[in-house]
Amino acid sequence: MRRVNGSVLALTAVMLVTAAEARAQDASKSVAGGGISVSGWNGKVDANEASSGQTVNSAKFAAEGNGFHVTTGPAITYWKSGAPAKGDYTVRATFTEPKYMNLNSHPHPYGIVIGGNDMGTDNQSLFYCAAYGSGRFIARGFGPAPFQLNGRGEANDAVHKAAGQGEPVTQEIAVSVRGDKVDCSINGTVVGSYNKSDLVGAGKLKSTDGAYGIRFGHNTEAVVTNFSMTPAVHK
Repeated sequence: MRRVNGSVLALTAVMLVTAAEARAQDASKSVAGGGISVSGWNGKVDANEASSGQTVNSAKFAAEGNGFHVTTGPAITYWKSGAPAKGDYTVRATFTEPKYMNLNSHPHPYGIVIGGNDMGTDNQSLFYCAAYGSGRFIARGFGPAPFQLNGRGEANDAVHKAAGQGEPVTQEIAVSVRGDKVDCSINGTVVGSYNKSDLVGAGKLKSTDGAYGIRFGHNTEAVVTNFSMTPAVHK
């Protein structure tokens, strides 16, 4: 019979405990006084968050000056009610984390949402491009199952890095639809350019026409300013 070294067993036990503690620390924490208090906006938490009992009221979306203050809670998508964005357009906003990673032990993203259809249902589809205060970004879709455009994110020099935990960091994020392309720009630089055919189709988006808004990972806090949708002007 093969003997297993006691130190190996001990190390394995420590690793399992560490992994369990990490999962517990990263669990979504409900926000006191949560809900949406800005007229004309709606929200929906991710399916896995809903399955663990989290709701829109577990995160907080509130007005602050001419912008919004968002605190999560569960990973969540917020979108504007009313007329969708159609054709060629750009949706942009400035996101400021006043205190980087103040609600979590590692970076979580925030960014722009476009192409939302069947919003608020289990079949909602959308695309988002979001930044991390660590200098990375992620481009991802839900169709309604998630599909990745750049894996779990990648580093890019255009994405600002916080000086450290608890320090402020700001990102200007824009998603533009132009012809057969969808571009994500962060701080004035295109960090990702995608063919519409990579985003639209079976198991992906219904269209790049649709609702638009913002997206936040769980246990994250940021102030959103300069949010706008601008139709393209063709000359």
